[in-house]
Formats: sequence, structure tokens, C-alpha cells
Amino acid sequence: MADNKVVLLDVLPSLFGMRVRIALAEKGIEYEYKEEDLKNKSSLLLEMNPIHKKIPVLIHNRKPVCESLIIVEYIDEVWNERALLLPSDPYQKAQARFWADYVDKKVYAFGRKILDSNVEEEKEEGKKGFIECLKVLEGELGDKPYFGGETFGFVDIAVVTLYCWSYETLGNFSLEVECPKLFSWGKRCIEKNESVSKTLPHQHKIYDFVLGLNKKPKART
Repeated sequence: MADNKVVLLDVLPSLFGMRVRIALAEKGIEYEYKEEDLKNKSSLLLEMNPIHKKIPVLIHNRKPVCESLIIVEYIDEVWNERALLLPSDPYQKAQARFWADYVDKKVYAFGRKILDSNVEEEKEEGKKGFIECLKVLEGELGDKPYFGGETFGFVDIAVVTLYCWSYETLGNFSLEVECPKLFSWGKRCIEKNESVSKTLPHQHKIYDFVLGLNKKPKART
């Protein structure tokens, strides 16, 4: 690996990996993509992320950066001559980090219940919690075009990858009905941002991937 080379270890359907790919696209960064087999993890992945052994991993200057939100921040700081993803104001930056963390700790956790559970009561519990969390996010979005205001940024990247996953199909609900502003925001992200439209896969592909995961031992994707 050349010293300045950027490499991404990832799996295409990963909503965490999508965050990194969107951030790289927003910054116009060229990188080498290496698809991982989560059933047979590469020696490079195990070497670069020996603690969690998970994707995504960004390798820059032969050094690994792990965890999607940390990677997005790293990308924003290293390539800071290009449009920033995080606000420059310390308070606004702290708020952006808070909401991104909320997605990972609350929204994603309930979403896993929708995707993973074969028990109807657990799935319904997950669906209820998931929708409640989305309504909280919708309240934070308000009437703004994007979470940070007029420009696409860090919180949008943290949330938008949920948009293409199969929560609606498996949870039997409509995002457009439950959270119309959030639904419109998702469409706006795709229509106005090439980094998003070219990264998010079709929901049918994600649905097939999720069904496959449910037949295997669980791995964070």
C-alpha cells in the first residue's frame, strides 16, 4: 500500500459503510474499495481492526480508522479544504455529534428488533420504538432542508443510510405516513446529492440481504 493511499474495507449493503462512502464522495476523495466477506474475514481486516473485527475500516497512510461516525469525522478533518460536513461552531458541532450518536444508540437499536426478531411482540416493540425515534428526529429536522440547515452534512449522513434499508417492509409501516417531513427529507437527499444517490442501493437488494442475514449468525453490518 502506498503511504498516501486511501483504502476502504467494507460490505456494499452496510449502512455504516454507506456513511463512509457518502463522506468520501462528498469530499471527492479517490480510494480503493475492498469488499469483505463477513463469514471469512480477510487478514487485512483482522490486522486493521483487531478489537472489533468489523467493517467499515478506512486505511489512510497505512493507518486504520474504525467506526463509521469516527471515520466520517476523520475524513472531514483531514480533507478540510473542501466543504465541511461538521459545523465549525463548537456548540453546533456538539449538537451534530449528539444526534448522530442518538441514531446509533436509539434508532439503530430499535431497527435491529424489526430486522432480527421472529417473535411478533418483539418486532412490534421494535417498530413502535423505531417510529417514535424517527418522530424525534423529524422534530429536530423541523422545516429545515437538512439537519444542519441549508447544506447536507454530518447528521444527514448518519441518518440517510437508514432510508434504503427494509424497516418499512419488515415492520409493515409507511415512513411517508408516519413521518412525512422525514420522508421528504430522504427524497431530497437522494435527488439533490449525487453522493447519496450513487451510494444507496435499491431497497430490493437490501431486503434480500437482510433475509440472508436472518438465516445466519448475526454480524454488525
